[in-house]
Amino acid sequence: MAVLLVVIVVAMLWSRVWTEKLWFDSVGYSLVWRNQLIVKSVMFLAGGLVTAVLVGISLRLAYRHRPIYAPVTVEQDNLDRYREAIDPFRRVAFWALPAMLGLFAGLAAQAQWQLPLMWINREPFGVNDPEFNKDIGFYVFTLPWLRFLVSFGTMVLVLSLLAALVTHYVYGGINLQGGGPRTTPAARIHLSLLLAGLVLLRAVSYWLDRYSLTTNDNRRWHGIGYTDQNAVLPTKAILAIAALLCAVLFVSTIWTRTWRLPILGVSLLVVCAVLVGGIYPALVQRFRVGPSEQTLEAPFIQRNIQATRAAYGLTNTQTQAYEPRTDASPGQLRQDADTVPGIRIVDPAIVSPTFRQMQGRVNYYQFPDTLDVDRYDIGGEKVDTVIAVRELDLEGVPAGQRNWVNDHAVYTHGFGVVAAYGNRRTSDGEPQLFERNIPPVGELGDYEPRIYFGESSPNYSIVGGEPGSNRELDYPDSATGGERRTTYQGNGGVGIGSFTRQLAYAIKYRQYNILLSDVVNPRSRILDYREPRERVERVAPWLTLDGNTYPVVVNGRVKWVVDGYTTSAQYPYSQLSSLGETTSDSLTSRSQSVQSIQGGRVNYIRNSVKATVDAYDGSIDLYAWDEKDPILKAWRKSFGGTVKPMSQINGALMSHLRYPEDVFKVQRELLARYHVTDPAAFYQGNDFWQVPNDPTQGGQTPTPPYYLSIAMPDQSSPSFSLTSTFIPTGSRQNLTGFMAVDADAGDQTGQRRPGYGTIRILEMPRDSTIRGPGQFQNEIQSSGQSTTDQTLGTTNLSQYLNLARQQGSRITMGNLLTLPVGGGLLYVEPVYVQASGNTSYPLQRLVVTSFGNRLAWASTLDGALDQLFGGNSGATAGDAGTPNNPGTSPSPSPSPSPSPSPSPSPSSPGTSPPTGTPSPTGSPDPNAARDVQRYYNEGQAALKRGDWEAYGEAQRKLGEAIRRLAGSAPTGGSVTVTPPPTATPSG
Repeated sequence: MAVLLVVIVVAMLWSRVWTEKLWFDSVGYSLVWRNQLIVKSVMFLAGGLVTAVLVGISLRLAYRHRPIYAPVTVEQDNLDRYREAIDPFRRVAFWALPAMLGLFAGLAAQAQWQLPLMWINREPFGVNDPEFNKDIGFYVFTLPWLRFLVSFGTMVLVLSLLAALVTHYVYGGINLQGGGPRTTPAARIHLSLLLAGLVLLRAVSYWLDRYSLTTNDNRRWHGIGYTDQNAVLPTKAILAIAALLCAVLFVSTIWTRTWRLPILGVSLLVVCAVLVGGIYPALVQRFRVGPSEQTLEAPFIQRNIQATRAAYGLTNTQTQAYEPRTDASPGQLRQDADTVPGIRIVDPAIVSPTFRQMQGRVNYYQFPDTLDVDRYDIGGEKVDTVIAVRELDLEGVPAGQRNWVNDHAVYTHGFGVVAAYGNRRTSDGEPQLFERNIPPVGELGDYEPRIYFGESSPNYSIVGGEPGSNRELDYPDSATGGERRTTYQGNGGVGIGSFTRQLAYAIKYRQYNILLSDVVNPRSRILDYREPRERVERVAPWLTLDGNTYPVVVNGRVKWVVDGYTTSAQYPYSQLSSLGETTSDSLTSRSQSVQSIQGGRVNYIRNSVKATVDAYDGSIDLYAWDEKDPILKAWRKSFGGTVKPMSQINGALMSHLRYPEDVFKVQRELLARYHVTDPAAFYQGNDFWQVPNDPTQGGQTPTPPYYLSIAMPDQSSPSFSLTSTFIPTGSRQNLTGFMAVDADAGDQTGQRRPGYGTIRILEMPRDSTIRGPGQFQNEIQSSGQSTTDQTLGTTNLSQYLNLARQQGSRITMGNLLTLPVGGGLLYVEPVYVQASGNTSYPLQRLVVTSFGNRLAWASTLDGALDQLFGGNSGATAGDAGTPNNPGTSPSPSPSPSPSPSPSPSPSSPGTSPPTGTPSPTGSPDPNAARDVQRYYNEGQAALKRGDWEAYGEAQRKLGEAIRRLAGSAPTGGSVTVTPPPTATPSG
């Protein structure tokens, strides 16, 4: 049985190691696997051997130098029974115990494999800290390694000391009862040397604590403060010297033969640690710093501000005062005509079910729950795009067809991408697609559509075979009445044509079918570790990866882009930030495809690497994005040429790279405080901001940042940007700041744009109140603002939303965008309506806009802007579905859907009124104005008494009257209809 157990363990270990080597060989990163294995092995062996050897020596010394005759005491008589019981197992125990402790210590040391690599390959930052005048590299690379050595050495000595104490006690070297000496000379020497070593390491720890104070938490900022500099730093030095003296006293027991001096020294050290190390700094803080804290801490706050802005890449942040206009006048947006067409009204977090209904041809393909935003050149114009990969979904395979062969050898890949204009929608409220269908047709040209590596790919698939075998399913083919199948021709994965490889993977995945099934042949390849982030993490384990991976179509292939960060928690004086908390928002809380970073606290971050994963063959490329980053330099030295220079990024890929979301989230969280650069103002905290909670999702979690094309006040043309807003800390909801970063990395030339990464902040005036996102959202829910729209008829906003909810439809508020245009701030929010029923999906029915204190809404962005700016916004927003926008057309998708209109009857305000016959343009119609007033009043009366049929009929007649009134206007003129005050529905 024991032999069988050993065989199983060895087989599992062999399969694990060999398949890992095969995988790294297949992706071309053998150096990473080999270097990791070497360093981990060295750390494991060194840590394990040191621990095992010292503990073993301690046990054997204690036993070898036991007294020949144990003292005659009751205590020793009792111990005789233990000694007799231990003796048969003593030899085994003296080997087994050190080995076991060494195993655990080796595993603990192995887990810190990055520290020695960082220290060996350390690079200078070229900046010295202001307290000790040491290069920042000392704190980032050297100090963590030294602290590890001290802590590991302390652990080993403690284990050795415990082993010595127990052995000496059991075998009579330590006598706790009776007269005579309490320890034998051998035991005294042994124990004193171990204790001296422990205290000596404590002295080193005290000395290193001085440098660790540079990241000390002073409640409101990090780094050395006044008390640290004037009380803690001197006491740490004193304690280090005192501990060193105590170590000498322990060694002196070899000659003095007494424990009195070291015990006295340790007692004094403890008292000193409490009084000098604890009470004295507290007194200085309470009575010296407390009364004058703002003045005394000002230099240290300044250090914190400067270090934080440097460590998080905020030094070049451009802040300007911005006093937004609140009046909306006709033509006001004319100066921003280039910006308005780029307003993205398609919310990628909402339209996934719509994509699924429009393009979900088969059940075994799916789209992520949150789509991605990118930009593509369509017809010579760069347009903001909402894009998604059609990935494999094994849950969509009928239960009767689920078996090992189908799951791992037939359903192996996704197929193609679907892309929509970010600023257009069809007249039905669906996104307007420019890339669609299976096989793909559209504007992205020819590319390899098969997705073998993606965010929802199966654990593993076995692909490939003889040419023409065509076992893997693509899609049903209506032209032939059958199915289109394929055989994988790529180089991805690991070839498993040999028996030994099949055996290794059969053991790894505990699946005997890999050995027995006829789907495995000499040309077969196994694809595993298929999720893009996982693949990048395996070849670059030193990176922290962004939570959102996005697809791009470049050079005839679909590639996944993964942003990688180098981080540290050791940058002196910089503010620590929790990555998990900072990168969480309303999107990560409700989405599986967008995640917050699973990381600890850091005070330094750089987007140092851009990585790509090919969706067809799984090839991985790492590109240095911040080549000046010292941490990246250290890792590039550690792993040779695994990270390619930025110059190797081709133009097609460069045009799709963007500023990553998670580093932006971290930066905006810091800038909420660190936009204040004056120490006195920072101390007072009166001008601190916070990221508003997302009002469209109940206001419980922070608003996510949004990608969109905007032009900041100092920019002559729009650029692809990542944006966010700020409100004051506390309960107020007015807007205090707007933040945007140039997110467009480059273009087809392959050159990085000079302005990329520039952070701009618009700071609102402190003496005025600017409506914030939450206040705008509140107004939407309670607004009585009326609209007259060719699709919606004449109704007010709150009535429309209430009617929709009363009829069982679901109202979903889209992303709330903020744009600095027209000398003010424009809010734009799409509204989606989803009818009740299992087959329904969200359709965009409204767009609500606001400028200053005015709010307007309509079925399209054009209509809402025209109403907001008096019928002449000065630009065309570009969304489809309006008669005045012939440049767009409905989506070619043939997927019809039940309208989610909330109307209780065909003539409710959620549907288009029947087209009447208006009077010829310019011809008089004296009854039109009177009829508008009459039918409006009739509708309000019907609404009060809950007569929905009469209300719908009144709305239909009102629409006809409005058209007649518009038709009677003189050519080139305008007609203004002012309805009476809106009645509130009674229930």
